Amino acid sequence: MLRVLILAAALAAMATPALADFTLSSPNVKSGSPMALAQAFGECRGQNISPALNWAGEPPGTQSFAVTMVDTDARGGAGFWHWSVLNIPAAVHGLAAGAGSEGPGHLPAGAVQGRTDFGFLHYGGPCPPAGEHAHHYEITVYALKVPLLPLPADASGAQVAASLGPETLATAKIVGRYERSK
Repeated sequence: MLRVLILAAALAAMATPALADFTLSSPNVKSGSPMALAQAFGECRGQNISPALNWAGEPPGTQSFAVTMVDTDARGGAGFWHWSVLNIPAAVHGLAAGAGSEGPGHLPAGAVQGRTDFGFLHYGGPCPPAGEHAHHYEITVYALKVPLLPLPADASGAQVAASLGPETLATAKIVGRYERSK
């Protein structure tokens, strides 16, 4: 009986894709490293260019992707939404640098940007308050089991987070850091 249980567990493990296979990378952001001025918000003397992102190894059944960027140190740990991109087609495995720019034509067909906590519908780069320690910016790609998230075009970060949870098959992330220069 024990052998049957061990064999069944081994077969189940082989049939289930390892979530560690789902990866996110960027030529602009390295986990644990400071983010460049190119990605920083204009108020922090940055260029406010969303980073290039590439992902691979999503689990079977993925029908679309979403990308978010949240400052996990802001608001006493409650977070500050800097970017969200929803309804990225399953055939797309990356976003070019600047894809989060304002206006049409920067994202893959069908993809939309949610509302940031800055109040606009495009990328808003790192810019923690002056004098604070370096903040952590968690960039996450979500492999989703639905082709579209049923959200309004101006969905807030809270709406995006609530919608992603039940539809997520796997996630991959990079955590960059940024500290405002004195």
